[in-house]
Amino acid sequence: MTPEQTRNEKLAQCLIKTLTAHGFEAYYCADGITAKERILSLIAKDDVVSWGGCATMEQIGVIDEVRKTHACIDRDTAKTPEERQTLMRNALLCDTFLSGTNAITQNGELYNIDGNGNRVAALIYGPKSVIIACGMNKVVPNAQAAYERARNVAAPINAQRFNLSTPCLKTGECADCGAADSICNVFVRTKRCKPQGRIKVVLIGEALGF
Repeated sequence: MTPEQTRNEKLAQCLIKTLTAHGFEAYYCADGITAKERILSLIAKDDVVSWGGCATMEQIGVIDEVRKTHACIDRDTAKTPEERQTLMRNALLCDTFLSGTNAITQNGELYNIDGNGNRVAALIYGPKSVIIACGMNKVVPNAQAAYERARNVAAPINAQRFNLSTPCLKTGECADCGAADSICNVFVRTKRCKPQGRIKVVLIGEALGF
């Protein structure tokens, strides 16, 4: 293994202990290929699956696979904005919800910001099971670092991704704006998982997502 891979694995093992103590199920996979296999193994064959905007799940091929193998609530199939909203609401009662996280702290807390709130709503309550895919690039020392990563890394990149009318589209940095297109509307810190094991965190030893 490279020094970076060795560090990722050691850090992940420490983080798994902390996450487990906080009620999460936690796993480490060295790369996206093994992470995809692990995530798919956590989804029962009869589960109805949905997801929020999750670049990591897309990058490692999970979304494409579950579209083939499971009944899905897929907002991208909507023909109208109204239908899209209905699908997003229905997703809150799916069996398994797939997501990423904007950051995860070394003391085992998830930190997320959201534009519409549907992704963090599913994380908080609703779906029977939530699976989080998290590249080790998103592991930060503490809550302040998590906040700064979400605002100054994840949000500006997603603004470019979706071509939003926000100041960070032009500057690449957060302006703490009140723009109508802002995707920094809802802030959620997940300290513990209740009921135990509902949220599964799959740490991946690669730089993935935003």
